[in-house]
Amino acid sequence: MVSIKNRLFKSKPTFKQPNPKETSSFHFVAELAQMNTQFQETFRMFPDFVSRELANKVTYGIFYISNLVDSDLLIEEILNRLIEIEDMPSPEKLVNILPIGQLLLDDSWYHMQQYILRGWTYIHISGYPYGILANTTKRRERALAKPENESQILGPQIAFTENMETNVALIHQYLPNPDLCEIAMNMGGNTQTNIRIVYLSNRADLEMVTHIYNCIDALQLEALLDATILAQWLEDNPSSVFPQMITTERVDRAIFPLLQGKVVITVSGSPQVIICPNTFFDFFKSIEDYYFRWATGLFFRALRIVGIAISLFATATYVAALTYHYEIIPQALLVPLAQSRARVPFPPLIEALILEMIIQLLSEAGARLPSKVGQTMGIVGGIVIGQAAVQAGFTSNILIIIIALSALSSFTTPVFAMANAIRIIRFPIILSAGIMGGLGIAVSVAFFILHLLRQSSLGQPYFYPPYSIEDKNKRDGLIRVPYQLAPKRSVFANTGENNSKGNKDIDE
Repeated sequence: MVSIKNRLFKSKPTFKQPNPKETSSFHFVAELAQMNTQFQETFRMFPDFVSRELANKVTYGIFYISNLVDSDLLIEEILNRLIEIEDMPSPEKLVNILPIGQLLLDDSWYHMQQYILRGWTYIHISGYPYGILANTTKRRERALAKPENESQILGPQIAFTENMETNVALIHQYLPNPDLCEIAMNMGGNTQTNIRIVYLSNRADLEMVTHIYNCIDALQLEALLDATILAQWLEDNPSSVFPQMITTERVDRAIFPLLQGKVVITVSGSPQVIICPNTFFDFFKSIEDYYFRWATGLFFRALRIVGIAISLFATATYVAALTYHYEIIPQALLVPLAQSRARVPFPPLIEALILEMIIQLLSEAGARLPSKVGQTMGIVGGIVIGQAAVQAGFTSNILIIIIALSALSSFTTPVFAMANAIRIIRFPIILSAGIMGGLGIAVSVAFFILHLLRQSSLGQPYFYPPYSIEDKNKRDGLIRVPYQLAPKRSVFANTGENNSKGNKDIDE
């Protein structure tokens, strides 16, 4: 196993060693003039690169990219401080003088280039073959706001941002636990993206954390722009239609898995964090289930499961019943159903596939258009197309109701990635129902269950049982159970003797 003791919180950023063919041949030198020439050659394609000299009792070289640094911090805490220094400090002594949060002594030319490209400032003291890197990065981030894609009524109304330091700080704010650990990593030859693996050392399995670290470290990516891309690379079976990683923008949805012993991965530049490992049933749990009382949470979770069943099997049952199993249709429904399909020129299978495709096109178009235009187009387009299709005899009005109900039910899934998977697997189930009827539906369900049984999430079983019977207080699968009842407390009358007894019990 890879030792991770030195990769904990507050460790400095790390960089993978570059390819020798791509590494610059420059080396650190003591003379400031030669150092300035090397910088100008390295950053010749950067118009905003600045190299300055400050002459006091000693000559300093200041090198930075102007549009990446915080100019106020650079002037007040570095340039003004260097001018006020009266003696001739060494780089080691200067580290203790400058009031900058992060100061590093590094003798690697490649590392120095990477830091400057991140907004750091390099300070070179004439006569020394190495200098100081100061963190003067100008932070560009949006303000904290409500989650846009995972809205809910109860719970904290705050979402992650694109700044990784802010996201990690939010986790520490909601979970101020000394056992909360972080492992700093760096990935992407071109993007040099920072990654943090966050976990609770007293709850998470160290072998699992090490396995996740090794999986990330083994990736050789040229660029990493978002957490959702990293989640796909970490999946044990990328060819599966079912997602194996949960990404969320909600802070509270990331806190609960940490308390359960899971791992949260943050990626710089991404407003989403990765939760892993996961089971199939984790994708159908909403964090809001825990904010309601157990009966309300149980009802909403059951309603969500019913909605998923409707989304998967409603259209397939319609196709199978009209193609092979007329006997299961109630007699009172036969006449209106026959009248509805009297003018339809297509068999039920083709009719269902065409309408399903139209619904998916409307959903995709509404998601890609601007928000106000997308909502209007989704509602108006669905009504106009539905009415026109029925009047033209293109489809039956009963199938339109079933298709609309299936599409609506698919979005009851709390995790959007799983909702997309349900939208996809609905098509092979419909095809199986049109070819083999009810037997085709049964075969499709059996195939998907076998497929889920073969999956894993970072080495953990994916189709884990809904709950374990070992500890009844940890059972939280498809059924939302009440918490363990607290011991009953005696209620004393408002008398002096009883009050003193009650106070004594409380003290004990």
